[in-house]
Amino acid sequence: MHQQTDIGADPTRPVSTAPNAVRRDLLKFAGATLALLVSPVGAAATSVLAVRVWPAADYTRVTLEGTRELRFTHLLVKDPDRLVVDLEGVELDSVLQTLPSKVLDSDPYIRLIRAGRNRPGVVRLVIELKAEINPQVFTLQPVGDYGHRLVLDLYPTQPVDPLLALIEKSSPIDAAAGQTGTPSTAGDSASQSVARSEPAQSGAKRQNRPAADRLVTIVLDPGHGGEDPGAVGRRGSFEKHVTLSIARRLKQKIDAEPNMRAVLTRDGDYFVPLGARVTRARRVQSDLFVSIHADAFVRPEARGSSVFVLSESGATSSAARWLAQKENDADLIGGVNLAKQEGHLARTLLDLSQTATINDSLKLGKAVLNELGDINTLHKTHVEQAGFAVLKAPDIPSILVETAFISNPEEEQRLNDDAYQDKMADAILRGLRRYFRDTPPTGRTRVAQLD
Repeated sequence: MHQQTDIGADPTRPVSTAPNAVRRDLLKFAGATLALLVSPVGAAATSVLAVRVWPAADYTRVTLEGTRELRFTHLLVKDPDRLVVDLEGVELDSVLQTLPSKVLDSDPYIRLIRAGRNRPGVVRLVIELKAEINPQVFTLQPVGDYGHRLVLDLYPTQPVDPLLALIEKSSPIDAAAGQTGTPSTAGDSASQSVARSEPAQSGAKRQNRPAADRLVTIVLDPGHGGEDPGAVGRRGSFEKHVTLSIARRLKQKIDAEPNMRAVLTRDGDYFVPLGARVTRARRVQSDLFVSIHADAFVRPEARGSSVFVLSESGATSSAARWLAQKENDADLIGGVNLAKQEGHLARTLLDLSQTATINDSLKLGKAVLNELGDINTLHKTHVEQAGFAVLKAPDIPSILVETAFISNPEEEQRLNDDAYQDKMADAILRGLRRYFRDTPPTGRTRVAQLD
């Protein structure tokens, strides 16, 4: 009797030649042929176009992209810990067979992935785990350059407390990784092997006089990441890599300042939902929030740096409104499990401190914009406002810095230059110092934590 393995069918199974068995096989074949003739085109097997693995200290994401919506079942198995996923209406192909090679030794949660044919039309994935996880498994409809996606988000059962981690280490990410360096990352959608450019040694020296008279925390938010590449330059530069590199340089410079420390919302190539970025800033009781981006426009001649803050009453220009909508679409591109969203941002907007926070954000934006004008053309000479979701913390002055247009070939080249990235980080730091000199930090009463 044939015995099925936990991955695929036994290819050495003998073919029965008994008369009754032959008759049954012929009837089955005829029935299957008739079903194919009368079934709609959608009954054909779904092709898997790409598979990607994004490891991070916070969680590891596995993404499978198909020509149609992927039907699946999944379960957790103990001793040893495994996540088993059955893909229905799919045949094992060369794309699925590359999944095992996508797993890095440094992945915090996945030991290995096995893929095989479980039965006709069903492929089984067995993900061997390094730790207990709380999986979120969901599908995403086609958006941007992506087709149908099945997402496996593997979260630890005991999430890291970012405030405790900040006390114990230089950043929550470092604490989650259990090391002082940064976690390994997996790369872009083409090769999944991205070489991260390490920040140069900071040229910033400690100032004799601190910019603030108490320890202040600044959350730096490298835009996009993981499934969401952000804008792509004509030479193939990804916005997500540029923003992370500049943010790392800026963190290094801030950490070298007396009475200042920086925390990154992400320190690797993985996706962080917009709401989660705001939540992290509030949980570490941040004094400021700086989101770093590299703009793109349909016309390659567009150029210059810009600074944006939140608006409660509409955008200050049609361009600002367009940009805010594009940046807010990051959750659609990166992929958010809508069933897990708790409406945090919508609730916090009701807080009465929002107007005062926006006023402080405008002061911060002007201070940074003035410094950016010393190293680059300004796209607009004033701070603009629009409904950016990532700037909606009700009690943290927040700005979004568009460092330059990655869609402009000349500026794309500068954005990939180490020296220019360092100048950009220095300029933002000078803006932060100017803001704290003009607006000394005080012990503010924070609004209730709603998430």
